[in-house]
Amino acid sequence: MNTTIWAPRALTALRIVAALLFIEHAAMKFLQFPAPVPGMTYPLPTILIVAGAIEVITSVLMIIGFQTRIAAFVASGEMAAAYFMAHAPQTFWPVLNMGEPAILFCFIFLYVAAAGGGALTLDNARRVAAQ
Repeated sequence: MNTTIWAPRALTALRIVAALLFIEHAAMKFLQFPAPVPGMTYPLPTILIVAGAIEVITSVLMIIGFQTRIAAFVASGEMAAAYFMAHAPQTFWPVLNMGEPAILFCFIFLYVAAAGGGALTLDNARRVAAQ
């Protein structure tokens, strides 16, 4: 099996699936779909409106593969901030402070920011079309 063929495709799948899961958090904030954020009061505090906007914008950009590295870097930073602002103050252990998803999103998006979007991106299509 030639990993040079499959690795960029797997990176594409990771990018798209992670972004689809990420946008779900914005849907819960803004649309209360598939359910409202547990324990959240509405109207949302400004910081959660900003977080939701970042989640929508960066997710859409990562799904289509446009400006993928920048979007992933911003999303990674949001998740780092979310962890240290909302989860870490509760207790040190991520399994106890419910911060595991934030940590995983942070490092997945950091990897995408470093590695790029994979084989199938709008950025790659634009580059090929420009040649």
